Amino acid sequence: MSSMSRGYAALAGITAAAVAIGAAEPVAVLTGARSAPLVAVGSVVVDTVPEPLKQFAIAVFGTYDKIALLVGTGLVLAGIAALLGMAAVRRLGVGMAGIAAFAALGVAAALTRAGADAADALPSLVGAGLGALVLWLLIAGPLQPAPWPWSPPTPTTPAASAPAGGAGSARPGDAGADPAGRRRFLTGVGALTGAAAVAGLGGHWLAGRRGVSAARRAVVLPAPASPAPAVPAGADLALAQLAPYVTPTPEFYRIDTALVVPQVDPESWRLRIHGRVRNPVELSFADLLARPMVERHITLACVSNEVGGDLVGTARWLGVPIRELLDEVQPEEGADQVVGRSVDGWTCGTPTAVLRDGRDALLAVGMNGGPLPIEHGFPVRMVVPGLYGYVSACKWVTELELTSFADFDAYWVPRGWSAQGPIKTQSRIDTPRPRNRLTAGPVAVAGVAWAQHRGIRTVEVRVDQGPWQEATLAPTASVDTWVQWSWRWVATPGEHTLQVRATDADGETQTERRQRVDPDGATGWHTVKVTVR
Repeated sequence: MSSMSRGYAALAGITAAAVAIGAAEPVAVLTGARSAPLVAVGSVVVDTVPEPLKQFAIAVFGTYDKIALLVGTGLVLAGIAALLGMAAVRRLGVGMAGIAAFAALGVAAALTRAGADAADALPSLVGAGLGALVLWLLIAGPLQPAPWPWSPPTPTTPAASAPAGGAGSARPGDAGADPAGRRRFLTGVGALTGAAAVAGLGGHWLAGRRGVSAARRAVVLPAPASPAPAVPAGADLALAQLAPYVTPTPEFYRIDTALVVPQVDPESWRLRIHGRVRNPVELSFADLLARPMVERHITLACVSNEVGGDLVGTARWLGVPIRELLDEVQPEEGADQVVGRSVDGWTCGTPTAVLRDGRDALLAVGMNGGPLPIEHGFPVRMVVPGLYGYVSACKWVTELELTSFADFDAYWVPRGWSAQGPIKTQSRIDTPRPRNRLTAGPVAVAGVAWAQHRGIRTVEVRVDQGPWQEATLAPTASVDTWVQWSWRWVATPGEHTLQVRATDADGETQTERRQRVDPDGATGWHTVKVTVR
């Protein structure tokens, strides 16, 4: 048994884990970033974590939920690695068995992802092998802080005659008994951790270099055969704190299950339209670009958007109408669902009838005047006005399969979400913000409201449970986008509560009843409390 202290043993375990993870990253450059152990295991966590916990993460971290998951997974791994290091001091085999178990977990996670092959196991295997070597070096090899086995001082040494716990004592686990060993150990830990960091960051950098950013920059989008109608003057009220009518691309929300953004080469990209169709087809990216393009402003919303939340935005999308493609493949009778399948295996199920009812449902290749950003689905994604993204907005799409809702449940349905997700009428107060301190007198109250593919008829605001007051609606480009609204409030000193509700063009007014986001979107009136001086 080694004489290493618990602190040093824990550090040895953490160092071994760091080397395992760092060494796996360069290997994953060759096999694909999603085969890296941390990402592979994290992806399994995303797929299996209970829905309440997942929604909690989105509510707390928003679009940074994936970073939070990776950081949290790393911290949990560090804690387990520390325990394994302490266990390995007593029995080295226990530590080695723990590393083997983590390697098996990483391999299993990588191989069970859609499109995986045997090579995806390599990052976990290589990382585990080097991690085991490092654990041996630090626990039982030449880098351990004290000779092993450690021999206590003999009774004739001055240490033996010193008082218990005194300055001259030397006990097992006291790194001070071997200053040279301690320096050797800490130097080794520092060097190995540094090498792990260089390997990990270098692998991440190389993965980016091997990505498709250059291919995206080389894409030249065709001019639309049907350009987007001009945004009418006055559609954007340009008020402080009010969301702009068209959301800047860098600020557009991103919610999906991909821990690592798929890198899809447009040269090799193919779209299969198959299943219950009479004329299955396969299209290349060049084939898609050669077709007549439609450009439209469309507001997208995430079903995870809480009342008053910001997981909603408007962009100018360019793409091919899905309706035309479905007309060409001729769906069979009863094929009431189109399953969009991403390159990473994620699926969404969209009602066939919705894609053929005349709305501007697109296979989008462009966003706000440029090719799709990689994180938003480059080279091709689905955009369907009037449906939440979880049933329509398939990014990195490679398949459209015609089937039926009775025969197939898309990704979110077995996890408790509704099979069909029409967007609910919603409204939000953007200014003033909660707990703003205002000056008595005229105050501009403003926000946005949306009911895609139906449009907004009226927006009303009330103060302190008083009568509803109709707000002024700004003009819009179409019923498929949100609308900005404003209302002039003569504020009086004190604490006040503002509420908003919208009525869509079908005459349906938002309900006051609060409902959480699952299974088919939140409901309730957005409420803001402010202080007026």
